[in-house]
Amino acid sequence: MGKANQNEDYLFKKVYDDVLHRIERKEWKEHEKLPSVRQLASEMNVHRLTVLKAYQLLKQHDKVYVKDKSGYFVQSIVTKYIECLDQDNPIVSAYVKKNHLSEIHQPSVSYHFSQALIDPNLLPNHYFSNYVKEVFDLYPKVLATYSTVQGDLELRETLTQYFINHYKTHLSADELLITSGSQQAIHLIAQAFIKPRDVVLFERPSYSAAIDIFKAQGAQIVTVDIHPEGYDLEQVEYYIKKYKPRLFYLNPTFHNPTGYTISVEQRKRLVELAEHYRFLIIEDDAYHDIYFDQAPPPPIYTFDSVGTVIYIRSFCKYISPGLRIATVICPSSLMKSLLTEKSLADNGSPLLNQKIFLHYFSSLRLQQHLEKIRIALQIRKEIMEEELAVTGWRWNSPKGGLNLWVQLPDDLPTELLLSRSIEQSISFVPGQVCDPLKQLSSWIRLSYSYANEKQLREGVKKLVTVAQSLSK
Repeated sequence: MGKANQNEDYLFKKVYDDVLHRIERKEWKEHEKLPSVRQLASEMNVHRLTVLKAYQLLKQHDKVYVKDKSGYFVQSIVTKYIECLDQDNPIVSAYVKKNHLSEIHQPSVSYHFSQALIDPNLLPNHYFSNYVKEVFDLYPKVLATYSTVQGDLELRETLTQYFINHYKTHLSADELLITSGSQQAIHLIAQAFIKPRDVVLFERPSYSAAIDIFKAQGAQIVTVDIHPEGYDLEQVEYYIKKYKPRLFYLNPTFHNPTGYTISVEQRKRLVELAEHYRFLIIEDDAYHDIYFDQAPPPPIYTFDSVGTVIYIRSFCKYISPGLRIATVICPSSLMKSLLTEKSLADNGSPLLNQKIFLHYFSSLRLQQHLEKIRIALQIRKEIMEEELAVTGWRWNSPKGGLNLWVQLPDDLPTELLLSRSIEQSISFVPGQVCDPLKQLSSWIRLSYSYANEKQLREGVKKLVTVAQSLSK
């Protein structure tokens, strides 16, 4: 009986994987009808109940949908997402499709509160234009060759020394991988370590692009609520025991979108859990240097002694987003898998970008720039909070990062507010976009980093006016 159950489970997984891979390879297009249960059972020489079980799980994972009396069809990601929103509101639907699916996040508005980017006028643009010429003088053949897959050795050695100096960790350049931004790093990790049906723990809410990446890989996402004081670690351990996750993706420092920061004690405990239950922690750290009063706790990876943490650090948001440089600190035992995926993705990030970043990162100018940008962003955060103070809306004031995570009154519909705001040339991110469960409908993310001080005051006043008109 045991062998029969094992064989049945093997056949079910085989059918599931085969159908999923054929969908991902576009053998069946969106909204195309899949073979009937009977037809696929005959084709794969399995029982019809095995195919039915696989189809039902694919439906549960939003890969297919059912039409009454017609069969199973390939799910459209766009259609599935828009079901969570106002079907009769084309403005909201079009906007969220752009935000959620493609990350092409440039709606034609005057007040960008959806952009978790820094105002370009705060970045060292003129300095960079002169600096690039110096880089060409230092490396005249920089455009005539590729970087290595793992990244420029000079840059990796410089970053290695930076991490050693700051966190007193043991590290070698062989444990660093340079990627084209943190989003690529997340994608490589998902490709390397996740198979369909693997369980992945996620904070709720979380970074929307990471949600999409792991879902596209077929992961089963289990959510852990994040609060101003961190996680309920008893809940985390219960889920680890119950679901046996492959990894836990988290953003513990000036968390996107909430701005929360996890304590040292919780960071240490998470490493202990990962070591004991043998899962990976993926630590995404995009805003570490963007703090207002005091520096945040050391990254989780600094408490890891056995290789359970993969650390993603992005610097370019506050230097030059266009360079698309991030670094991954990865245990040597796992690096080979990431290098394989990186070689398939682009065979190495652009060398020119790495050299430009390297020499700015090593300069005194960077520290001066960071001090100025922290002051400028703190002022902008305070302006946004001051203008929102009249609303009665709720949020926790972050100690760093780029965003406010704001709870609206229950009687203020987020979708309608978004629609009316866009009509007034204002954008923000609705909470559903940041929620793996696509709920959190009374929350919005407002970024204070992209608009200048004048635009912040004007735009938030307009947003409040729109909200008040809807409340009336």
